[in-house]
Amino acid sequence: MNDVIKLNVWSDIACPWCYIGKRKLEAAIDQFHVKHPSVAIDVEYHSFFLNPDMPVEFEGSQREYLAQHKGLDLETVERMSERVTQIAASVGLDYDLEHQIMTNTSLAHLAMHYAKTQGKQAEMKERLMRAHFVEAKHVGRLEDIVALGVEIGLDAPAMRDALTSGELLESVAADLQQAHDYGITGVPFFVIQGKYGVSGAQDSSVFVDAFEQVLAEG
Repeated sequence: MNDVIKLNVWSDIACPWCYIGKRKLEAAIDQFHVKHPSVAIDVEYHSFFLNPDMPVEFEGSQREYLAQHKGLDLETVERMSERVTQIAASVGLDYDLEHQIMTNTSLAHLAMHYAKTQGKQAEMKERLMRAHFVEAKHVGRLEDIVALGVEIGLDAPAMRDALTSGELLESVAADLQQAHDYGITGVPFFVIQGKYGVSGAQDSSVFVDAFEQVLAEG
């Protein structure tokens, strides 16, 4: 019987569905642990870029960005944003998309990998996504990201050095290559125990069923 179930998650800090999916996954883990308290779910986050060419300083709102990037009119984007905000609220997330700062997430992904080396990847993921979607903070600039890292207990000089030295670039590249090898074209994407894939912000029951399947297979 497995006493640890490995869960690899590909996502982007800039993906609203990834934060929603994170909450649904967390609810699933809580539900699963009620029945199987001794089985750990080991979650590891991996990098994926929705738009690697996104500038750090985008001149415009979230709605203007989506209209340009997806070729949609502002009215359609407005309806999309309202729907996402409502779904986010259903899992306890108070999105502020009106004031959201659109930016490149490259440094944020490096921060995720640095936090992993310090045993704080989960905390860094949560802090970055909350800053981006709920607090409408900038998550694309070095000093803003370092400040968020300090909030979760990371050392500012060490983090700044790691994010600017280039030492973490290979880790991000490895994540992107693995996503390509798996055929991942959108996020969030969850790989459970290396053999079951779950695409999108699925209901918690989907994850629970997958955990039960892995457990049954031993």
